[in-house]
Amino acid sequence: MTRIFGFVVGIVWAGFAWYAFSRSREGWGAGNTDLGFWWGVIGTLLAAAAVAAVVGTWLHRRQGER
Repeated sequence: MTRIFGFVVGIVWAGFAWYAFSRSREGWGAGNTDLGFWWGVIGTLLAAAAVAAVVGTWLHRRQGER
């Protein structure tokens, strides 16, 4: 059950990252470079969190199966 929870958290964070990157793209498209840049930074941090959640869940739950 904890494995599923970890993967769901990673997917939710990935959704947040996708939203942040889409806001960044809109900011750049509207000529607001500051909004585009900062939403890109936020999206990058959220994407890193999503990858860490999925990889961490996979590695830690895998050790319990050995």
